[in-house]
Amino acid sequence: MIKTMVSRRWILTTLLVLAGAALCVRLGIWQLDRLEQRRAFNAHVEAQWAAPALNLNAGIPEDITEMEYRAVQVSGRYDFDHQVALRNQYWQDLYGYHLLTPLLLEDGTAVLIDRGWIPGDQGEDPGHWDQFNEDIQVSLSGIIRLGSEEPDVGGVPDEDGMLRFWNNVNLERISEQLPNHLVTVYVQLDMDENDTQPPIPFQPEIELTEGPHLGYAGQWFIFASLLFFGYPFYLKRQERSSVDN
Repeated sequence: MIKTMVSRRWILTTLLVLAGAALCVRLGIWQLDRLEQRRAFNAHVEAQWAAPALNLNAGIPEDITEMEYRAVQVSGRYDFDHQVALRNQYWQDLYGYHLLTPLLLEDGTAVLIDRGWIPGDQGEDPGHWDQFNEDIQVSLSGIIRLGSEEPDVGGVPDEDGMLRFWNNVNLERISEQLPNHLVTVYVQLDMDENDTQPPIPFQPEIELTEGPHLGYAGQWFIFASLLFFGYPFYLKRQERSSVDN
């Protein structure tokens, strides 16, 4: 059978079948890798949910970037002069923005707070943001979120040199236009289902499932087996047909 597989007539087909089987195996392994990543993510989230709320006023841990989704509490003074807005945000299918406002701690450190959604027609002009100002001194609770390293494109700084509108929460770049040291994570405030007055806090819905990765991996391995083990049977049948004819 091997002699037939590497014959001049079948060598190209054999190579294609072997390449297809190898590709299917690689895709199966890739799905298993994604499954492990999903399991690691689920374990991380469950661990952070189970951890006690972190008080940021008691100090910022060095490993805080490893605590995404952990509950936090923080008190401080809002710096409305340096708040910015996150584009393309929705609440109940209504377009708008998220207001991101620095909160100043007693030691002068700033923590960026995602205060939540505001309507598009009121958020597009920074001059209208004052209507969403709250008490300057506040005590807040929420969850830790990591910023994005994706480059932000577009937008023109205002007369104060500040870029007010952002496409993602790029904390490193936002920190460059703040007078205070900015913590390397930001906080999304806890949600209240009865809160309908902007800014309306937002937190992502997280489903701790393994997803379809295991099933997909099994499918790819089955395809690889069909190619690898089915091909010799196909060749054997072709040989028999040639002899009969």
